[in-house]
Amino acid sequence: MSNSDFKKQYKKRLKNRIEEASTVRKIVATILTVLVLVLVIGGVTGYFYVKSALEPVDPDNNKQKNVEIPMGSSTSNIASILEENDIIKNDLIFRFYTKFKNESGFQAGNYQFTPSMTINEIIETLKTGKLVKEPVLTVTVPEGRHLEQIADIYSEEFSFTSEEFMERINDEEYVQELMSQYPQLLGEDILAEEIRYPLEGYLFAATYDVYVENPTIEQLITKMLDKTQAVVLPYFNQLGDLNGIENVHDLVTMASLLENEARTAESRQKISGVFQNRLENDMPLQTDPTVLYALGEHKDRVLYEDLEVESPYNTYYVEGLPIGPISNFNENSLQAAAEPSENDYKYFLADGDGNIYYAETLEEHNQLKEEHIN
Repeated sequence: MSNSDFKKQYKKRLKNRIEEASTVRKIVATILTVLVLVLVIGGVTGYFYVKSALEPVDPDNNKQKNVEIPMGSSTSNIASILEENDIIKNDLIFRFYTKFKNESGFQAGNYQFTPSMTINEIIETLKTGKLVKEPVLTVTVPEGRHLEQIADIYSEEFSFTSEEFMERINDEEYVQELMSQYPQLLGEDILAEEIRYPLEGYLFAATYDVYVENPTIEQLITKMLDKTQAVVLPYFNQLGDLNGIENVHDLVTMASLLENEARTAESRQKISGVFQNRLENDMPLQTDPTVLYALGEHKDRVLYEDLEVESPYNTYYVEGLPIGPISNFNENSLQAAAEPSENDYKYFLADGDGNIYYAETLEEHNQLKEEHIN
């Protein structure tokens, strides 16, 4: 091969190598560009995905949802429960976020969340066991109120009527659902044929914080039954042998009588002792508030003719406790029912100023009536 041909081939090979190198550089540059774009797009997409997942499910939805977090639930379990109830958008992001923020110590319990809550509000609620949102409204249900009065209180604050409230709480199917939710509190006694209202006495007297604009009747009932159960069951579990009190229904019924018979904790305990003595001696309780409930009306004074009303609520007509509670009650009435004072009195009466006089015998009782009533 001549020197001239060799140079030509060399130049040709060099040119090919330069072209190949240029092609490789273009390919590499294209691949790198694509990878950078993928990473950038993926990063931006991932950022907005995570950002969206950390936002409230629905900022405008303040409807409360009851969510139960069982004992022993892990963060993973809690995240799944929250996502299933539409309280958070993504359980995986919730788990990563709590781990990144080093959040722990979540408590088991029955919570009322809303889809408008932020993830930090949810975390704080789970840590403290309390809602961290400011209440929209605070409603007080006083002691000694029966269901129709409670319905009136709520109807003045919310969008439903008192008739709608009463219709819902008297719906037997709904009541049975509540009985399955609160098996220790609500027994078969509340569905007895002659019971006027199944939930009478079971909606506890308290001040309730409401965290939504328009709560449903069911949400309010659940909130009140949660309170009742928390207050009542410890007393029943501590009961000794008491006359006439065999179950939670009896305890609640006795508490409602004491609520309506006296104003102070001391007098309620004393009257509770009187009732125990009467029950032990097979004497009727003969308490006037049960007559008024049986009549279905308020009167300043019970007349002798009123005592004859034939009703399972009238303790002049029936032996032992009435068929059910006649109102809600204060906790000290409940305590008095569970822990009556020991005394030998079988009679009592109150004058117009609320002073109460006790007697061991009917003769003493009649004498006190002449002195302070007649």
